[in-house]
Amino acid sequence: MLGPTIVGSGLYHYKYDTGHSGAACVVGFSPRKAHLVIYAFDFAGRAELLQKLGKHKGGLKQCLYINKLADVDLDVLRTIIKGGVVQAKNTWPVTPS
Repeated sequence: MLGPTIVGSGLYHYKYDTGHSGAACVVGFSPRKAHLVIYAFDFAGRAELLQKLGKHKGGLKQCLYINKLADVDLDVLRTIIKGGVVQAKNTWPVTPS
């Protein structure tokens, strides 16, 4: 768990040039009242995959909002999540959570 509402896997610690630092999950899920929220890193080619995903909102950064899983192509969703994990590992040191 990352905070009270996000179930996540993998952990990365980041520190920006500004000095801001923190930790976050590599991929996460949060069942909110209005949407299911998927947290996954952005990567090259993600925008094209989002066009094939099905009914969703957002997704151009890390947050992807879905009303229900039946609204989306699960194979495309898997590809988006896996691509985000690869990008996270290429960007930050990742540890198991």
